[in-house]
Order: sequence, then C-alpha cells, then structure tokens
Amino acid sequence: MLQNLIATDENDPTIYAALDLGTNNCRLLVAQANDNGFRIVDAFSRIVRLGEGVSSTGMLSERAIQRTLDALKVCKSKMLNRGVSRSRLIATEACRIAGNGQSFIERVHHEIGLTLEVIDRGTEAHLAAAGCVALADPDAEGVILFDIGGGSSEVVYLERSKREPVTTPHSVREWISMPVGVVNMAERFGGRSITRDGFFEIVSHVKQLLSPFAELLNKEFHERKFHLLGTSGTVTTLAGIHLNLPRYDRRSVDGLWMDRGDIDRVLGRVLAMNYSELVASPCIGHDRADLVLAGCAIFEGIRQLFPTERIRIADRGLREGILMQMISEDAFKSRSRSAVA
Repeated sequence: MLQNLIATDENDPTIYAALDLGTNNCRLLVAQANDNGFRIVDAFSRIVRLGEGVSSTGMLSERAIQRTLDALKVCKSKMLNRGVSRSRLIATEACRIAGNGQSFIERVHHEIGLTLEVIDRGTEAHLAAAGCVALADPDAEGVILFDIGGGSSEVVYLERSKREPVTTPHSVREWISMPVGVVNMAERFGGRSITRDGFFEIVSHVKQLLSPFAELLNKEFHERKFHLLGTSGTVTTLAGIHLNLPRYDRRSVDGLWMDRGDIDRVLGRVLAMNYSELVASPCIGHDRADLVLAGCAIFEGIRQLFPTERIRIADRGLREGILMQMISEDAFKSRSRSAVA
C-alpha cells in the first residue's frame, strides 16, 4: 500500500473513486482513506482500445466507443454499489487528440451519467508522479519516472531536496510528454509483425523526442545517485515474465527491483518470441501481444538516454495519484475546519 503522506481518519465514511480512461485501458479504483493512505474496496480494468485508429483517422471509431461505453457502464455500477461520494474521472490522450473527443465526453455524460474530465499532459505527468513517488528510493538524489501509455508517454524527473531530510518525498522538477504510446507505435510499425528494424526505429524516434528533455537536466545528473521508476503495462509485463509467473500477480510485481542485466535478459526473451509465443505468454496474452514490442521499444529508448543500474517497477499510477490528491484535499479541509472551530 502507498506510504501515507497525510493524516487521515480511518472512521471517515467517504468512499472515493478514481477512473483513468486512456488510449488502451479503462481502469477504476474505489477506496476509503486510512492511516496507510487508502484501502482499496473495489477495482476494475478492461482493455478497450478507445484510441484504436485515431493516429491515422483523427477520430474515435464507433466500435471503440461502444467497447468503452460498455466498460464505463461497469464502472458506474461499481461506483453506485459501493456508495461512492467523491470521485474524479479522467480521460487522456485519445480524447485529447480525437476530433470527436468532446462529443464522446458528452455522449458518456448523456448515456451513462458520468462526467469525464480530459486532462492535459502536464496534469497527467504530475498525477502519475503522485501515485508512484512512494516507491522512490529515499536515498536516491533523483528518480526518472516514466509512464508508457497507449497514446502518449510521460517522463518525469523527481528530485530530492538538498535542504530537506532524506525522508522527505521526491518532488517533480522537470517533465515531458511524448506523443508516442503502445497503440499508435504498434499501428505505425506493424503491431504483431514489428520487425527488428522497426523496433529500433521506434527506439531512435523516442530518443530523438526525449533528447531535449535530457539536455534540460544539468551535466552532473548522470553522476548522481538515481534510478528509473517505471509504471505501465509494458514494465509490469516484463517484470511478470522476469519472475516466470504462471499468471500475472500484482503483489509480486509492484515495488519489484530489477537491475540492468535483468532487463537485458527479459527484453531478449520477448524480442525472440514470435506472435503466437507472445499470445501464449501468461503475462502478455492475446490483448497485449500486438502492443508489447512497441512498449518495449519505447522503454528501451528511455533507458538508453538514462542508463542506470536499477529500475523499480510500479503497478500503480494515475488512479493512485488521483486518490491521494482527493484524500489530501479532504484532510486539509478537515484540519482547517477543526482549527477554526
């Protein structure tokens, strides 16, 4: 569970919901605040591929919309059944760039009664950081956090203040959002039939987009004690394969440390698989088999620009960041009311 950064009341009856509708996935967490941050009371995740084809047509397709509406109906039902009274429901890259993104948001509100908020890339980067910062090594001077999404990828530099105690959480210093994700890169480079040349073309494309961000960081950065912190289906999938899990297990993956050799070996294993073998892998499966190579190429581009001996894997991110933000806001309001009284 996330490290608690705020004082909370375990008797607080508020039930919170955080929904992250991305280019590839629809994810929901329902939780209640406690002294460890929050306790999850319900969860839902479904691959909907809302952004399927958007990179070529500029529009959300009706088939993708219908898949997403079906998933959102499940989310609405869970929120009602759990008595959710405080929520934040966000949509990201697919709805940001699609010509009919706003009409889709209005359709969701009209047909399902959910109000989705399309957030900008900066907000997305900061929420991902809020959800993952508890996994940063407190002894590290800096952390490169990355979130490989379906339509965009965010890279955030978290830095520990030199003036604060080591126990003080790292905070965002710089961030970048790149318009590359597993869905649009897979569509562009062949998906299930990405060649070795296509793989390294994605790597080069990512490095080109990310180089200005790397140059923003000071020259001494690579001499500092830092590590990578990855949150996305790509890195959690690689972690599951590394552990030879018979089926994906979040408890085994979230917080796992891997070193450079571990990553080299597991990437080698994945690159050696054909499409049928990717489908047969228990941590990949049919839904991700045509996306995993694109995700691995994006990851490889990031780690080539930021070489480090260690990476920590996070099976958490935007939803957890949303929950922590809402709980923190409510705790602050409660303290303010108590002070006035």
